[in-house]
Amino acid sequence: MRNTFQLRPLSSALIAAITLATATFGANSYAAQSTGAFAVTASVTASCTVSGSPLAFGDFNALGGNVDGTSTLTATCTNGSPYTIGRSAGTSAGATVTTRKLTHTDAIALLDYTLSPVASGGTNWDLIGGTTTAAGTGSGEAQEITVFGQIPAGQTGAIVGAYSDTITATIDF
Repeated sequence: MRNTFQLRPLSSALIAAITLATATFGANSYAAQSTGAFAVTASVTASCTVSGSPLAFGDFNALGGNVDGTSTLTATCTNGSPYTIGRSAGTSAGATVTTRKLTHTDAIALLDYTLSPVASGGTNWDLIGGTTTAAGTGSGEAQEITVFGQIPAGQTGAIVGAYSDTITATIDF
């Protein structure tokens, strides 16, 4: 007679259930629990950038009328950040914020022009701290501000050729 050990199906199921219970509950069973809390904080700081597109007046006829042009400044500031934008007098000799000057390529001849945040020929755009600047509140998105420029008529001393200047925009926030 041969001795053979056979498991009955019920015994196999019972052993599997005990093994599963030990693996599931035995490894994670604790007698008690305690909880604690901790703070999570962050601070959003104000941040702004400003950039501009070129203002190209095109052709100016010294014997004709005013020549107007526009450009765009783009201010991108943190949502809720108030800002003010001022403009420099430019890099040409003798320029002020009330009378900016384009310099001829010969570096001697000058052509007066104005910049305004409100309209061509309007109140001149001043430096930060001045009386005429552009202001707004950041939205987190790029905000466009129109720059209005004008070369006033009657500048009979203008000579033929190309003129240029460089303006710096400063954003205070």
